[in-house]
Formats: sequence, C-alpha cells, structure tokens
Amino acid sequence: MTIIDDDMLAALQEEAEKSPRLRMNRNFHRSFDDKCQRFLNAMEPGTKIPVHRHPDKDETLVLLKGKVRVSTHADGGEVLSSCVLGREEGRYGVDIPRNVWHGLECLEPSVLFECKPGPFVPREAEGIPGRAGK
Repeated sequence: MTIIDDDMLAALQEEAEKSPRLRMNRNFHRSFDDKCQRFLNAMEPGTKIPVHRHPDKDETLVLLKGKVRVSTHADGGEVLSSCVLGREEGRYGVDIPRNVWHGLECLEPSVLFECKPGPFVPREAEGIPGRAGK
C-alpha cells in the first residue's frame, strides 16, 4: 500500500519547483502499458497544459492541494466552459469525457490526482482546436 500524505505532496512539489516545466508526475501505475494510468501531477503557478483532447479516453482530475482552472473548448478553440477547482470554491475535480478539448492553468502551487485509461502513448493527445491535423 502506498500512502498519499503531506510528505509525499511536499516532496513532489519541491521537484516541480526545480523542473523546467514547473510540474512533476508521481506515477502509481507500474508500466505505461497498464490499462489504468494513475498519477499525481504537481504544478507550480504559470504552468499551462495546452488545450488538447484524448479521442478514445475519458480523464478524471481530482485536486488534492492548491487551485487550478480547467476549461473545455469547441473545435474552433472557443471556450465552452471554465471552472476553478479549489477549497475556497468548493470544487475538487472534473471528469472530462473522451474527445472533449480541454486545458488547464495552475493558479497556485497544486497537486492533482489524475486517472485515465491506458496504455499511455506519447503524443497521443491531439493538440489545439482549430489546428488539429495541421
């Protein structure tokens, strides 16, 4: 059993601070081939996960610490919905259906638990609505 506690989150956030990408993952799945990809994603303010979609995979994000903005987008890039996840807002997660354009912005040091079907395939997500295939 692996315990997710304050020490684990603090150590991961410290790694994220030192990373050029200002984020760091801590995987719980044993392999990228696992049928379920489960991990923590620590991020620092200024981190943006560009708008993308997973054509065949649903994705669930649960905020453990901090504050992030999650948005969904139309094929042309227009924002369809946006919400801030955080304790003050009383919102702690989102479930994003497959094939929905979405992006994320970190507003304060944050840690998310993420879960989506595997296997993980690098560059599998399609990026930027209105530019897909270009």
